[in-house]
Amino acid sequence: MVRHVILWKLKEMPDAEKAAVKAGIQTGLEGLTGQIPGLLELHVYTDALPSSANADLMLDAVFTDAAALQGYAVHPAHVAVANGKVRPYTAVRTCLDFTV
Repeated sequence: MVRHVILWKLKEMPDAEKAAVKAGIQTGLEGLTGQIPGLLELHVYTDALPSSANADLMLDAVFTDAAALQGYAVHPAHVAVANGKVRPYTAVRTCLDFTV
C-alpha cells in the first residue's frame, strides 16, 4: 500500500471564507472515495490546533499501490476538485508519498 499525505497552507483570506474553503476542500476530496480505482481511504483534516502554524489542513490517503496513486493524480474527478476547490486557494503545498 501507498500513503499520500499533503499539507496545505491557504492564501490569506477572512476567517469565514477560510472556513468555507476548508469545508469545500474536505467535501470535494472525501467525495472521491469509491470513484477512483485503487483509492482505499481518504480523509481531510481541517481542525488544526493553534500550534499548527505551518498548515491549515491535511489530506491523508491510502492507495493499493504507486500505480493507483499515479492514476488518482490524473483522474478527471480528482483534477476537477483540485482545480476548482484546492489550487485557487493554496499558497503552499507539501506532499509526502511512502509505502506502508
